[in-house]
Amino acid sequence: MGNEEWAPQVPLAHRVPDLGALELLLAVARVGSLSGAARRLGITQPAASSRIRAMETRLGVALVDRSPRGSTLTAEGALVTDWARRVVEAAEAFDAGAQALRGRRDSRLRVAASMTIAEYLLPGWLIALRGQRPDTAVSLHAGNSAVVAQRVLAHEADLGFVEGLTVPEGLDSAVIARDRLVVAVAPGHPWARRAKGVAAGELASTPLILRERGSGTRQVLDAALAGCGGLAEPLLELASTTAVKAAALSGAGPCVLSELAVGDELGARRLVSVPVAGAALDRLLRAVWPTGARPAGPARDLLSLTRRVP
Repeated sequence: MGNEEWAPQVPLAHRVPDLGALELLLAVARVGSLSGAARRLGITQPAASSRIRAMETRLGVALVDRSPRGSTLTAEGALVTDWARRVVEAAEAFDAGAQALRGRRDSRLRVAASMTIAEYLLPGWLIALRGQRPDTAVSLHAGNSAVVAQRVLAHEADLGFVEGLTVPEGLDSAVIARDRLVVAVAPGHPWARRAKGVAAGELASTPLILRERGSGTRQVLDAALAGCGGLAEPLLELASTTAVKAAALSGAGPCVLSELAVGDELGARRLVSVPVAGAALDRLLRAVWPTGARPAGPARDLLSLTRRVP
């Protein structure tokens, strides 16, 4: 066999009739006519005839004898029908297993989201999802954007939502909203009376109440003030949006948060927005998932809802 050359094998899909053709042959065996089999499968008689002829050509044997009284199987057709029955039964078992897998996938949804999105956007989306999928159990892990990315990459979440400037390697993304960071102070703070606000350099040199490193809010602020030499040592560095806001409301100092997080306080004048000159504080909010694994089932439906629910 040393000099023997092996020819590439023709793929099985090119040698075996497709599932539709095998189902048609089984229907002919059951009803005794090609026209009846065609009606049962919801196709035209010419299409059924063409499919049987193509199967006979592929196998190289006659399968059906056609006559005015109906269609009967040849001896070879009866043998092929027996084999076809086993293939179709195996396909039905395969389909049942796939449905069970889909059912298991659709019974739960694991979401990881950055703090701002988890607190101010996700509740509305999840209420809408509940209307579409009342039987899906949803679990939510809230953390900063870096933690969210880690959970999605580790397949501990089916879908993530982040606020950072960039998408970590290994993740695909879709923009779901636009957001803006706001510098806010209590009404008694000196900056509250500045009609022109503050310059980027002054903001950078002022100790601020900030989210921790790794949060999307901190990433955007660090990037916006990088040209000013970076941020001064924080006055307070806190791990939640609520804690940052509470500290600012107490008058401790200026904070920087999403306008989603401080909208109510600004509207009630419990906090005052301070304009900033020379710093780009806009950002994109994104959904993320593992590269090449487009969201399916409940995750796909939730992603779709982010584009429709305000």
